[in-house]
Amino acid sequence: MIGFPDAKYGEEICAWIVLKPGESLTADAVTDFCRGQIAHYKIPKHIRFVEGFPTTVTGKVQKFAMREAMIAELGLNVQETA
Repeated sequence: MIGFPDAKYGEEICAWIVLKPGESLTADAVTDFCRGQIAHYKIPKHIRFVEGFPTTVTGKVQKFAMREAMIAELGLNVQETA
């Protein structure tokens, strides 16, 4: 899960999910599973099914790249701070 800017709450949560070959899942099923398991404000507002995560040469997930991709996909304007 990653956070990206939101004007009202400061940040919203997005889940990127990589499915195993032959498996299927829906965004509604993920949301339904999260209800009752975690606090309502921690349930991801956006769920994306992806083929893989952006990684570094050593294999670490680049969360900043995922955040930038979500900002671009949703067309958000992010204000830079000092």
